[in-house]
Amino acid sequence: MSNIEVDKIINPINTTDGAGVKLKRSIGVEPNYYDPFLMLDEFCSEDKDDYIAGFPSHPHRGIETVTYMLNGEFEHKDSTGGKGKMSSGDVQWMKTGSGIIHSEMPVMKEGKLHGFQLWINMPSKLKMTKPEYHFINSNKMSVYKDEEKKIKVIAGKFQEAEGAIKDHNVEPVYFDVELQKNKEFIFELPPKHNTFIYLIFGEIKIGDKNHNKVKDSTLILLKKGETLKVSSIIKSKFLLLSAKPIEEKIARGGPFVMNTKEEILEAVEDYQNGTFVK
Repeated sequence: MSNIEVDKIINPINTTDGAGVKLKRSIGVEPNYYDPFLMLDEFCSEDKDDYIAGFPSHPHRGIETVTYMLNGEFEHKDSTGGKGKMSSGDVQWMKTGSGIIHSEMPVMKEGKLHGFQLWINMPSKLKMTKPEYHFINSNKMSVYKDEEKKIKVIAGKFQEAEGAIKDHNVEPVYFDVELQKNKEFIFELPPKHNTFIYLIFGEIKIGDKNHNKVKDSTLILLKKGETLKVSSIIKSKFLLLSAKPIEEKIARGGPFVMNTKEEILEAVEDYQNGTFVK
């Protein structure tokens, strides 16, 4: 089996989204698209002015959005009637399909907000399907734990811990991994998957070959292979994400991701004409 090594280390850019929420964006800028991953944002601040305006009502079509809260509270509402208050450790996985209008607004008025939002592409055959909303409560999340590591499984499977998202077309793996100092995390992945690690904090070494030191809040794209080995130099926490590429052309238009420019224009017209939600 081939070992997985580091391909590229990327520092996110500082930007804003929604009504002015400050965040760090990696996928969506560099790389612009890491099939099937369209975007990855980290939002982290103890200053309420950085997040209090939130993400007011806005549309999506043709993608899945996955929001994972580490600290703080956000409230979700959408046009399907889906709603939920996300607290520390909670996840919402939303398949926007043919179209959804939603908002994500902070419930908290002060304190630390820390979390991630991931966008995943949908294949053309699923882009116009009925939207779905899944809420994963932290208390019900499957977790593997021993003296060396703790792994929260959002999607995929590690040992006996299996994520709530199953039978997905891109076979996603989404782990939150905590490693104690000088320990190892070893995991087998499908050789054709695209895989990345996002280091939240700590210091890690990936694979057997030397690579540059990775600082906190950094994206690490990985080469294809089967055996992933991550060693912790100090206590560390990172996200591991992996999925099967869709291998289709994409067209982007703000919150819409389709296969052609014509489909983007149709989405814009539907939204402007009030016929967006099917």
